[in-house]
Amino acid sequence: MTHLRPTDLKRLHRSWRQRTPHRLAVALDDVMGPFNVGAVLRSAAAYRAEIVWVTEAGTGVEHPKVGRTALGSERLVEVRRSAGPAELLEDARRSGFRVVAVELTHDARPLHELDLAADVCVVVGNEDHGVHRELLAGADAVGYLPQLGRVGSLNVATAASIAMYEWARQQW
Repeated sequence: MTHLRPTDLKRLHRSWRQRTPHRLAVALDDVMGPFNVGAVLRSAAAYRAEIVWVTEAGTGVEHPKVGRTALGSERLVEVRRSAGPAELLEDARRSGFRVVAVELTHDARPLHELDLAADVCVVVGNEDHGVHRELLAGADAVGYLPQLGRVGSLNVATAASIAMYEWARQQW
């Protein structure tokens, strides 16, 4: 077995892009860790997200540690600052996205059970207190990532990446 050459890799990625009809966006609701922000930006670029919203209280892309993790991928997505949950919801909807929050709540459904075969904005929240209540109340759906182990939650960048993958998987 051999690794794909650059041309083969480009063809493979092009074939997946052609099989993915809908648009993706990501919203970081007060995510503070610069390495988390950078990792989400890198995954967002890998999944062809059009927009990444970052709330004012969260860490922005100008933070030097964000770039160390994003490795230049921050230039491949449009990053928008949002004053808070209400503005974020309004901007996402105005941009044509269905808002899906990823959070552990009593009424959340497993993410794989939600219909993500649409233009979706995946929302993830702060590392300690999660997605704001206002955003949860205004979201079109709330999903969680089922886990099998004894750890209660995932790192926010990991959760965002899994949610982006689930969105893409449902396109195919």
